[in-house]
Amino acid sequence: MPERIISDNVLNLNNSTVAEVCSQFNIKHHNSSPYRPKMNWAVEAANKNIKKIVGKMTETYKDWHEKLPFALYAYRTSVRTSTGATPFSLVYGIEAVLPIEVEIPSLRVFSEIKLDEAEWIQARYDQLNLIEEKRLRAIRHGQMYQKRMMRVYDKTIRPREGPCTEKDSSHTKGFQRKMDAELEGPYVVKKAFSEGALILTEMDGKSLPNPVNSDSVKKYFA
Repeated sequence: MPERIISDNVLNLNNSTVAEVCSQFNIKHHNSSPYRPKMNWAVEAANKNIKKIVGKMTETYKDWHEKLPFALYAYRTSVRTSTGATPFSLVYGIEAVLPIEVEIPSLRVFSEIKLDEAEWIQARYDQLNLIEEKRLRAIRHGQMYQKRMMRVYDKTIRPREGPCTEKDSSHTKGFQRKMDAELEGPYVVKKAFSEGALILTEMDGKSLPNPVNSDSVKKYFA
C-alpha cells in the first residue's frame, strides 16, 4: 500500500469515499496544482516517446489502448540515451526479465533458479542497496548528455530571416482522432496580447474568426 497519494483537485479523487479509504489504510492524501506535463520536462519527454511508439503500432485509431501495455513495456525496458539506463532498472534496481528469457532461460534466470530463499533475499537486498548509486549515476549521465546536446545545437544555430509564423492546433476542423496530426496552418501572428491571446491570420491575410491561446501554437520559420 502507498504511504501517500498526490492528486489534483478533481472531485472523483476528493470525496468522502476516498477520504474513508485513506483513513482506513493510513494513507496521506495531498493535493497539488492542476496536472500539467509541460511543468516537468521528463514527464513531457516520456509522454511524447510513448505516444510516438503507440502511433507506430496502431492500425486504427480505435485500438491504441490495446497497444499501450506493449508500448509501455518497450519504453520501460529500453536504454534511454539521456540516462544510460532503462527506466525499469532505475525504479527496481534490476533489469526486467524479458519474455524470451522465460521461454529460453538466460544465464541470469538460470542462476536465480538455483538460489534458495535466503540467498535470493540477500541478493535482492544487495541490489536495492546499490539503487541510489545507479540513480545518481543516471543523473550525472543526464547532465553530461544535456551539455553535449547544447554544444551540438549551438554549432548548428544560424541566423534566419523571414516572418515568424506559427501553426495552430486549436482550429482543427471536425472530430480529431487520437493519432491524427495535431497541428495545422501555417498562420501569421497579427496581434499578441499581454495575457497570452493571439490574433492569427492565414498566409493570404484572412483573419481567423476567434483569438487563440499562445499555448496552442508552435513557432517556426516560413
